[in-house]
Amino acid sequence: MKKVLIISPYFPPSNAADMHRIRMSLPFFEDFGWEAEIVCVAERYTDAVFDHLLTESIPSTIRVHRVKALHKKWTSKFGLGSLALRSLPYYKSYVNKLLKTQHFDLIYFSTTQFPVCILGNYWKKKFNVPYVIDMQDPWFSDYYQDKPKHQRPKKYWFSYRLDKYLEPFAMKNVDGLIAVSKAYIDDLKSRYKNLEKIPTAVITFGGFLKDLEIAAAHQQHFELAFDKNPNLKHLVYVGRGGYDMRTAVYLLFSTFKKGLENFPDLFSQLRFHFIGTSYAPLGQGIRTLYAVAKEIGVEDYVFEQSDRISFYESLYNLQSADALIIPGHEQAAYTASKIYPYILCKKPILAIFNRESNAAQTLENCKAGTVANINNAEEAEDTIYSFLEGFATNKLPPVDTNWEEFEQFMAKPKTEKQCKLFNSVVV
Repeated sequence: MKKVLIISPYFPPSNAADMHRIRMSLPFFEDFGWEAEIVCVAERYTDAVFDHLLTESIPSTIRVHRVKALHKKWTSKFGLGSLALRSLPYYKSYVNKLLKTQHFDLIYFSTTQFPVCILGNYWKKKFNVPYVIDMQDPWFSDYYQDKPKHQRPKKYWFSYRLDKYLEPFAMKNVDGLIAVSKAYIDDLKSRYKNLEKIPTAVITFGGFLKDLEIAAAHQQHFELAFDKNPNLKHLVYVGRGGYDMRTAVYLLFSTFKKGLENFPDLFSQLRFHFIGTSYAPLGQGIRTLYAVAKEIGVEDYVFEQSDRISFYESLYNLQSADALIIPGHEQAAYTASKIYPYILCKKPILAIFNRESNAAQTLENCKAGTVANINNAEEAEDTIYSFLEGFATNKLPPVDTNWEEFEQFMAKPKTEKQCKLFNSVVV
């Protein structure tokens, strides 16, 4: 049995999106010849929403190391909030001690707290341990360079320059890359020629049935984040919002407005709920999606809660919806890993994506939802209108997901793909 040391700053009970790949893979690593240990940041130093039920999904045999970090309440006074930067010296010290006393065949960075990945280069030189980086999002990106200042993330000026400096250092000696999108790997290869010679794999997140079992077992403790008036029809989205989803929600709301104008009695039954759309501290998030609804004039039919809710409460809200909506991005590289729990909820799904994205292709190949092509406004409006009309009139065809086709997207085969890449690195 080979050993992998996984670096994931966020880990249960912290409910951060970037730790779910590892969380869902842990029950299966040993099936494919790998024993995993985790090094995360102790929860008291993180700023994530906690969901203590997440720990029920972690095998009891997994060893979890928790490191310290500088307290955000102190570092924020100097404009430093990043968990990666606050924990970096503690990671270095703690893992140094681990690698001096234990043998690991591989170090695996699976996080969007990318600055910690520079330690892979350091540990490889010091201890001769290869490392793999999981690109769940782009690290250094020009996406916001031509965007107005109000659409850029907070502290963009600083993070852009820091990422531009740190990414090359981490990529210089990396031994393998995993990404949720081929476009992420292609982009990195265009910048770093050494990556042409290393193993790479495109692996999206997987579906995890145990999560739905945990949610069902504890549903009496959850609350709905929206008012489920039984006389109305409720479409729900749980996940981040942001200005980069403006195109998708504009298509949705402008098409809905046409329906209101044409058949007011029919379309006025519909309500759109967007929940947990901001990563900002509670009460400080900006309702970016509601702002689009207000601009179009349909804000009375749209609810947005920027505050995040717990993971299993999210599943409960999805399971309580009448239909699900997933606004996406016009870029094909955008990967909505959230589509798997959406599919497992067995509800009608309307997704507004680039048709070339792997999320759109998964939905269509598995016959699990309706995809509106965000890059063709006229076509997208027709698709959205047809879905909303069918939903309002109870004429949508029943959900008939091809579960045999979907099996390849479950957590276990996704874990096998990760382990195959590990094997190609340490062979």
